[in-house]
Amino acid sequence: MSPAFADVCTEDTMRRLALLLTILTFPAPADELPVTGVVMSSSGLMQVDRGATLPADASATFHVPVEAVDDVLKSLLVRDPAGTVEGVRLPARDLAAEAFRGLPLKPDDFENRAALLNALRGQVVEAGGTTGRIGEAAETEKGLRLALITPAGVTSVLLGDGAEARLQDAALATRVARAAEALATARGEDGRLIEVLLRGTSPREVAVTTVLPAPVWKPSWRLVVPSSGSPSQARLQGWAVVENLSGADWDRVRLTLVSGEAASLHQPLYEPIRVPRQELPLRVAEGVRVEADTGPRPVPPPPAAEPMSRSRAYEAARAAPAPVAQAAAPALAAASAGRIAFTLPSPVSMRAGMTANLPFLDVELPAERVWWIQDLVARHPLQAVRITNASAGTLPDGIVTVFGAENAEAGAWLGDAEMRALPSGQPRLLAFGRDRDVLVTSSRHEAQRAVAASFRPGQVALKTLQTEELALAIDPRGARGPLLIDLPRREGARPLFPVQSEGDYGLRHRAALDGTPVTLRLAFEREAEQLVTIWDAGLGDPLLLSWRSIEVQPTLRRLPGGPGTLESLRAALDGMPPDAPGRDPLARLTESMAQARTLLDAFTAQWRAYATAEAALNRARAAAEDRSGAAKEEARRALNRASLEVEQAGTRADNAWEAWQRAVQGVLASTPR
Repeated sequence: MSPAFADVCTEDTMRRLALLLTILTFPAPADELPVTGVVMSSSGLMQVDRGATLPADASATFHVPVEAVDDVLKSLLVRDPAGTVEGVRLPARDLAAEAFRGLPLKPDDFENRAALLNALRGQVVEAGGTTGRIGEAAETEKGLRLALITPAGVTSVLLGDGAEARLQDAALATRVARAAEALATARGEDGRLIEVLLRGTSPREVAVTTVLPAPVWKPSWRLVVPSSGSPSQARLQGWAVVENLSGADWDRVRLTLVSGEAASLHQPLYEPIRVPRQELPLRVAEGVRVEADTGPRPVPPPPAAEPMSRSRAYEAARAAPAPVAQAAAPALAAASAGRIAFTLPSPVSMRAGMTANLPFLDVELPAERVWWIQDLVARHPLQAVRITNASAGTLPDGIVTVFGAENAEAGAWLGDAEMRALPSGQPRLLAFGRDRDVLVTSSRHEAQRAVAASFRPGQVALKTLQTEELALAIDPRGARGPLLIDLPRREGARPLFPVQSEGDYGLRHRAALDGTPVTLRLAFEREAEQLVTIWDAGLGDPLLLSWRSIEVQPTLRRLPGGPGTLESLRAALDGMPPDAPGRDPLARLTESMAQARTLLDAFTAQWRAYATAEAALNRARAAAEDRSGAAKEEARRALNRASLEVEQAGTRADNAWEAWQRAVQGVLASTPR
């Protein structure tokens, strides 16, 4: 290209220049290093292998999308057995911004020739035989009118199609041409050409490996299942949906599909990153400020210097800066730690931007049709198939389309299921529908019984077994087959039913249905301790307690023989096995508590009579105070009778209380120490 920027005034030549620069910047696809192999990963990355025979000192070039450049710079691996690698070159991240840096132009100035010339005002050009500085440019019906400032004054030049305006500053013309080239590249390409600089003395095989971001390959499965009955075989076909978004065509490449959980990191290596720096202020002379003198005055002596505290020192320091057709030949599966790779047996051809669905697995697996209960309150069980991975590697997650293989189900779609990653040798349940012919009804029951008793001061400790039972009434309506039931674990409880397996689902129980209604009882049992208080220690020694010093009614439940305690002991004794530890002492204690209950009830009756007499005495006392004359005398006689009745009722209550306390002695004597 000429140092001068030629044909800058015509739009046609601008378009030709942009097209020419685009062609010169990017080689034809045939010049690029061809793709030989692709490894699609489930981690969102894709390994692309390229290779070819290169002549001596030739560079290896290839296109990648802009968003993939970071990963190319991170992962580029070159294999050149007879040469050396000198480095990698590629255009800057923002071509236009770099090309226009320092120019009096911006990209919008290239929209037409008048805008471009106006942006170059003041520059010296030669146009129409006149040389001068650009003053103004404007499109007219006759052509482009250009005002040039010359030593003699302002001259107007009319430029028609094909006329030239040549910049006299050769360096500026070159930079403007480069800006046009960068603008054409930025508008026409969303990728970057990577050039690997190689040095060799002879032709040789060169290979380049890169890792690019890519959509994950998506496995889907077709499962042909046997009919209900004894265990059999199911046919599993795996298909993979892959997209070629690498920016290059694939022509008979070796395609490998990898399933695993590899760590995938990204770092902005292609983005210019500038480290922020501390700005140092410019030191200038300080302004002089003078306060007016107001004359002397008495000043008190200054206080003694005080040392800086730790907090002040800390603050000062802080102030500093800081189907079911036969599929193609099966893929070759290779397993390693945490991953399995399926390499397709035939080369794959896909144009860039294409999507394909490719078979990669076809195996026979042990299978069994089952009913499956996940929701314990559901009215009908799930239809499911239990498969075991008999292949050598892990089968990746995917959606499973289930078809029937026999009888009325032959060739019929039965439903869809989800399969989570299935390691070799492990089973999976795949539920694909619900069987509304099988009815399930559930109920729950809880019970508790004491199995041992021990004694503490003022308390009986009962060791109990709590049972939580789930009953499932199942009517298979003549159908036969295995039923799997998943139950959640219960903390601290042990199952009283056979457990086939444990997992994230909890506990799995297996039962066999023979066509007739059946009730399955699935129970959990846990140990617990129940404390029964014989007397409340907060009341003190019951033998020294006076009923006149307490509130009787609210205190009865806290006394030996009070309401609730005897009933709890009797309930525990009734359900306890005959040979249970502590049963005999508990029986004796219960009998003593029954006697105390009888006497406490007798005291309660006497206490109520006393309370009634005391209320009558209060009424008689009030009546005597309100009467006069003969009525007053009668009221006094009634008061004396009421007072005598209170005294007698109190004596009877005292006797009943003392009888209860003697019974309490029996309770204490029958309580093991």
